[in-house]
Amino acid sequence: MKYNILHTCIRVMDLEKSMKFYQEALGFEVESFRDFPDYKFTLVFLVDETKNHAIELTYNYEQDPPYVIGNGFSHIAVGVVDLECSRTFHQELGYEVTDFKGTAGAPPRYYFVKDPDGYLVEVIRKDI
Repeated sequence: MKYNILHTCIRVMDLEKSMKFYQEALGFEVESFRDFPDYKFTLVFLVDETKNHAIELTYNYEQDPPYVIGNGFSHIAVGVVDLECSRTFHQELGYEVTDFKGTAGAPPRYYFVKDPDGYLVEVIRKDI
């Protein structure tokens, strides 16, 4: 059997802020928006240009307190050719970013940017 990854679901507190982050900071597009008012939740699927994998934002109308991310989930990862330009872009948008990082003994190859709910997105330099 073969499997393909379809989507990753994250629960968000402010749907508009989260949609703005994934669209503005990462260039993702809304693939579908489904509201279920009778059940008090909304699902938004955002995709990159390849459309091979989606981020599902789940917004529950009456969630209180904020979700606890926990220590089991680590991060989502995206690739970009110009890592330095990308980090500057995220800083200019006002998002929290880390310093450049690299694996032990290797040159810096990635950094993290934080979404409005505190989820980390690892931005990795893509090989051309």
